[in-house]
Amino acid sequence: MKSGSFMLEKSAKIFVAGHRGLVGSAIVRKLQDQGFTNLVLRTHSELDLTSQSDVESFFATEKPVYVILAAAKVGGIHANNTYPADFIGVNLQIQTNVIHSAYTHGVKKLLFLGSSCIYPKFAPQPIPESALLTGPLEPTNEWYAIAKIAGIKMCQAYRLQHQWDAISGMPTNLYGQNDNFHPENSHVLPALMRRFHEAKANNADEVVVWGSGSPLREFLHVDDLADACVFLMDQYSGFEHVNVGSGVEVTIKELAELVKEVVGFKGKLVWDTTKPDGTPRKLMDSSKLASLGWTPKISLKDGLSQTYEWYLENVVQKKQ
Repeated sequence: MKSGSFMLEKSAKIFVAGHRGLVGSAIVRKLQDQGFTNLVLRTHSELDLTSQSDVESFFATEKPVYVILAAAKVGGIHANNTYPADFIGVNLQIQTNVIHSAYTHGVKKLLFLGSSCIYPKFAPQPIPESALLTGPLEPTNEWYAIAKIAGIKMCQAYRLQHQWDAISGMPTNLYGQNDNFHPENSHVLPALMRRFHEAKANNADEVVVWGSGSPLREFLHVDDLADACVFLMDQYSGFEHVNVGSGVEVTIKELAELVKEVVGFKGKLVWDTTKPDGTPRKLMDSSKLASLGWTPKISLKDGLSQTYEWYLENVVQKKQ
């Protein structure tokens, strides 16, 4: 596919798989903002992506021109440890069905989205794309990671054997509207936001946070990721997967202070240093994407403020 031709095809049929999730919903908003008018969207009840025959008949009937594969079974450490067969099995089924049917039904280009957990536990920091398959994975999410690695390799294999334009993007830690704010199953940023909000609502004196606050983490607003996905569909057509990160690191302590400020909690922060810290540092090297001409636009402070507004309107108010 010629560079720059995707943005010229505003009426082309685009299938966004997983359009209700954090990532998929952001991609739909971005495509609509950019003037794309022919998005094909299916809920899980309308199309079971783990069913080979259902996916096959969907592609035969709809014949999308482009596919963005943002559908996946995702979860935190607890879920990964509890349901390893689901995490490897369901994700392998979704990817294999969608990628194969997209190829056989003449899709012009496909973007597969993975996760930073594909990299070895002790990868060099910042993590370059070349670190893939250079060492053992983090055991707590290896089932999910193995499935995602298989997806990258499947895209590469179809490119090698069939000269088909399948590309992969690997996002860093994401946050934003439609995030999961569940008390047990959410990631660190939405979990902190919920806890500070509830402490503020209950006039609590303090919030206790696990660990020392010293680990470094990278966060990217999901709207920035969606922007990067549209950019990659338009501008990138290479064999290797592409890291998508903000390039900005914050300590968990800095993050907690920032969330506290955005939420307006006036009490104090207490660190429970008897609890584990996790990986000391996890930063992706996104210089490849920057060299192609894309950089993120939303600062962490602005992104947190926007996310908190969404949380108040869509999570807190709905409970009242």
